[in-house]
Amino acid sequence: MSDRQCNSPPNRSYMLTTNHVCSVVNKLPKLLKSYLLFYWSLRFKSNRRSDSGNDFVRGPITALAVSVASTNRSNVFQIHNLWVFSLSPLPLSLSLSLSLSLSLSLSLSLSLSLSLSLSGEDSEEDIYMRFMKSHKCYDIVPTSSKLVVFDTTLQVKKAFFALVANGVRAAPLWESKKQSFVGMLTITDFINILNRYYKSPMVQIYELEEHKIETWRELYLQETFKPLVHISPDASIYDAVYSLIKNKIHRLPVIDPVSGNALYILTHKRILKFLQLFMCEMPRPAFMRRPLGELGVGTYSDIAFIHPDTAIISALAVFTRRRVSALPVVDQHGKVVDIYSKFDVINLAAEKTYNNLDVTVTQALRHRSQYFEGVMKCNRLETLETIVDRIVKAEVHRLVVVDEDSHIVGIVSLSDILQALILTPTGWHTHTHTHTHTHTHTDKH
Repeated sequence: MSDRQCNSPPNRSYMLTTNHVCSVVNKLPKLLKSYLLFYWSLRFKSNRRSDSGNDFVRGPITALAVSVASTNRSNVFQIHNLWVFSLSPLPLSLSLSLSLSLSLSLSLSLSLSLSLSLSGEDSEEDIYMRFMKSHKCYDIVPTSSKLVVFDTTLQVKKAFFALVANGVRAAPLWESKKQSFVGMLTITDFINILNRYYKSPMVQIYELEEHKIETWRELYLQETFKPLVHISPDASIYDAVYSLIKNKIHRLPVIDPVSGNALYILTHKRILKFLQLFMCEMPRPAFMRRPLGELGVGTYSDIAFIHPDTAIISALAVFTRRRVSALPVVDQHGKVVDIYSKFDVINLAAEKTYNNLDVTVTQALRHRSQYFEGVMKCNRLETLETIVDRIVKAEVHRLVVVDEDSHIVGIVSLSDILQALILTPTGWHTHTHTHTHTHTHTDKH
């Protein structure tokens, strides 16, 4: 992020070139022609990731409707497949409704509805909020992805094995009687089952072996039942972030209100990655250059952690009691040496070792199914921009804040960052951090 690199439009044969667009712009009224040059980049759908390493790819497109968030620096706007460059200073207030029909060698017919609302009074501090409000959840859904759905009559044990086999962390639950989605099955459910029914290595967990998902839901949710939280593909990404944080969940199913089909499961990580891809094309708020400690983003008191010799069953109890998604592993000197996350718990199902939860965390972490690069850390003197860049590139859900001696100071999670960037931009006012560790890192789903 510090070098301000960004993903430029790909140089491919099926792009609309500047010459193509200029030929169209020349036919526009002089007032419009003097202000705007349109540069379109269309990237065809692919089942693999693009050259830039991201899969936020759209096309081929026959109809494109774009709402462009305004900026007041460099007069450059970027919205997905549309780049709009101002050839001369734009007026403080401009309302433009334009419809173009282009017929090029690609035999593509494009219809553009563009609305710009510019104001010299707009603050750069809320640019990310406005960006997210101008994009729909559908924009963030990948071209190709895997979505696993479980019927509630499936045995719990088979469901968790299916999560492992498919490499996913959660699955929507379908109830045939209601002909609708009724909830989510996640690693948190696996932890809650183990916590509730584990006795000792000598006693088999019958409930995990025999219970169906619907049975577990009736037992566990009888006092805390809540309807499935989901969102429409036409809702804004801002609404998705608000729903995730308000409901203290980590996964938000995108469900088509017409067909009732589940399209995708939105996560904090996916949303932040999407935002970061476009950050270099937007004005950079001043708070992005301020240090983490000054902004107060994250949790810095009453941090939940465990020790290398903590038994797995004890760690699971901490997950449930503190409602956190990861536990830093701290040695006898107070230094962070590892981290045990909820995702690591699924290895118990993968290796069928959930009947012996008296082993230590250190022993369990030796069997990580994926390569572990070590604990991702940061310090309170690093800027928020650096923090965002690191957490996105590392593809992790949180950073452990440490001092110069690697002693744990706090935790910065994806939800903390999204809260600071989008819901309550830290530059708007004097930021008072009120989130508790329980609130910030809750993982109901």
